[in-house]
Amino acid sequence: MDSSERPLRVLIAGAGIAGLATAISLTRISGIPDLDIQLYEQAPELREIGASIALSPNGLRTLEKLGVDSALSDEVGFRGPSGIPHFYRHWKTNQVVSVDTFSHVSDYRHQTTRFHRAHLHAALLEHVPKDRIHLNKKISRAKADDDGVALYFEDGTSAEGDILLGADGIRSQVRGSFYPNYKLRFSGKVFMRSTFDASLVEGKVPDLPADAAHWWGTKDTFFSSRLGKGLYTVVGAYDDGRSVEELEKSITWDQAGNVQFLRERYKDWHPVVKTLTELTPHARLYPNYAGDALPSWVPVPRVTLVGDAAHTHGGSFAAGGSLALDDSLALGLAFKHVFSSGAAIVPFSQGNIRKALGLYDETRRPHTARLLSIVHGLINRKAPTFATPEEEDEALRARMRNRPDLQWLSEHDVEKAFAQVVADFKKQGLSSAEAPKALRSDHLPEVAFRASGSKL
Repeated sequence: MDSSERPLRVLIAGAGIAGLATAISLTRISGIPDLDIQLYEQAPELREIGASIALSPNGLRTLEKLGVDSALSDEVGFRGPSGIPHFYRHWKTNQVVSVDTFSHVSDYRHQTTRFHRAHLHAALLEHVPKDRIHLNKKISRAKADDDGVALYFEDGTSAEGDILLGADGIRSQVRGSFYPNYKLRFSGKVFMRSTFDASLVEGKVPDLPADAAHWWGTKDTFFSSRLGKGLYTVVGAYDDGRSVEELEKSITWDQAGNVQFLRERYKDWHPVVKTLTELTPHARLYPNYAGDALPSWVPVPRVTLVGDAAHTHGGSFAAGGSLALDDSLALGLAFKHVFSSGAAIVPFSQGNIRKALGLYDETRRPHTARLLSIVHGLINRKAPTFATPEEEDEALRARMRNRPDLQWLSEHDVEKAFAQVVADFKKQGLSSAEAPKALRSDHLPEVAFRASGSKL
């Protein structure tokens, strides 16, 4: 496309946290003037389903770089008074067995913060023009060729543009259009979540922890925390022995759950947990799925993925929100590097678009693949057998003490990672604007150029 003809049109599938953050980053970080960004959301109204979401230091730093300062306030999000991001407690004794710690977090506002998803979503929404967001647009399929990209919707309409960014979640229709054989795997866990007014529990639960707490049992876990704006959340993650087929017939995402089941499931846990379940007024169900790492986030030269569509990790380690934000920042940095870091005008050609998306892929995909490797290792782990309850309990405590060290994830510096990718290309004798070898057209997955045949 000749850049003098019209602005670069970017289609973003999904107007959740990942989609909104990507729109903000491309507007503010890329440095490209007059971008035509259009978001397409299947929901009839802009609201976030779900309950709580945690952002670790990397995600909060990215929010600051994107200029979403309102989300960093103590009103919108909750930071524990101890300054310790996470406490792991024994399910029966309430003993703190281990904790997470910060390494390089000097700014209080960057300490792990917990939100209601709707409040974080609203903070991002303040920075995206409403006329750019199109509601009731459920995607049926996506297409891309040398001339552009297109989204087709179930209402019979379509949208065309120059670049397509799939930010449409774990069941991404954009991803499915280019990786049709991609499968989600049930982790064996169902999350029963609830968010409610904190007055229902504060002052009514003896010894209620002031900080977020994660109780581990031999199979199930239980989480509780204050959130911003006077809210509180609990999450019971329990084993569900049904097959994927049975589960999908009986539980859908965000389905109303039976709070009595939650109370029954945790009735023998420590009194703090038991009392929290008794005071929880309602709950909703979220089956937990994960997907394999993709061979490329750029299935065709004009298309890439963001957030859960790119790295479906099942919400493990509460990393999803921060990962999506860092994806958005990396994409903005890649577009800035290719299109607006020099004095000369760089045309929005397919080759240059591919170069920008290639830099983004090389920055983010290896990082998230490392996380997915850990997630699938945990899913595939066979439950050991124990001769006595005491032996089982000691194994639980050892597992709690020997959790993976995830500071590389929670304090990741995406700007530094991007700069390293650019430097590596230069060391290899490539210009930083060249497409990485793995993402040149002759190395893209075969599925990128035909209707089926994903290698996953």
